[in-house]
Amino acid sequence: MEIPVTGFVVHREDGSDSEHSHKLYITSWNGRPVHVHPFAGETSFDVGHKHHYAGRTEPAPSGVQHVHNYYAVTSFNAGHTHKIRGTTGQALPLPGGGHYHYFEGYTTVDGSTPHRHHYRGNTGNEEG
Repeated sequence: MEIPVTGFVVHREDGSDSEHSHKLYITSWNGRPVHVHPFAGETSFDVGHKHHYAGRTEPAPSGVQHVHNYYAVTSFNAGHTHKIRGTTGQALPLPGGGHYHYFEGYTTVDGSTPHRHHYRGNTGNEEG
């Protein structure tokens, strides 16, 4: 099964001859426009500290029931960071239009005393 996807790629030179990067921006998925959501929060307090995180979800189609994948690296606290990664819950309507998603999970295990943190929250409203 093939799904038509449209978008564009931005090419960035970093000044060296051997390294460059590309960023892919998807603008439609199977004929529907896509959108993302901002998310931010702080982790649980464990092993004497907590971490902050912020990011944007991966794109998902607009106008249909959907979820989003997300990924972020936490703030640097107590000499280390953690990664958060997961999939949001289903879209939840907002009274004035738009929607948000609930998310929760546990960070990766990191730190000089190996540990993880719990996190949870709601995304912001959709951004087209």
